[in-house]
Amino acid sequence: MLNNEILASFWRINKAINKLIKQDADRLGITVVQLKAIYIIQLNPNISLGELAERLMLTNSTVSGVIERLVHSGLAERIIPQEDRRSVFIDLTEEGKAVFEQIVSSESKLVKKLNNILELPEEEISHLLRLHQIVLTKLSSEEEQES
Repeated sequence: MLNNEILASFWRINKAINKLIKQDADRLGITVVQLKAIYIIQLNPNISLGELAERLMLTNSTVSGVIERLVHSGLAERIIPQEDRRSVFIDLTEEGKAVFEQIVSSESKLVKKLNNILELPEEEISHLLRLHQIVLTKLSSEEEQES
């Protein structure tokens, strides 16, 4: 019974976060995956397609399509270094950086809600993050043992 409550709690939190991200993406006229990609690219300039795919937890081919649409809409650009023409890095254009600023602005529903969470006492936030790390470690170690 307790297992179901824990799992349901994580699902509800995940659903609430995804709903807020979707509202922000809709406000900006982009998809949720594009919003997440823009966020990750801005925080990791000149990121490789493979690293971006890993951070988004998607396949390279899926992320390649996302980047194609971002490039086509003028929000991102592919950078091919002279020293290694086989490598491709992704960066945001000025327009993409402006969208990033809108993602993290006070207009963001997610930012507003996260700011509410940050009003919790610091020790409670630290405790929450510590518990999350313990849960993640236990889930990851189980996964690794089965591999």
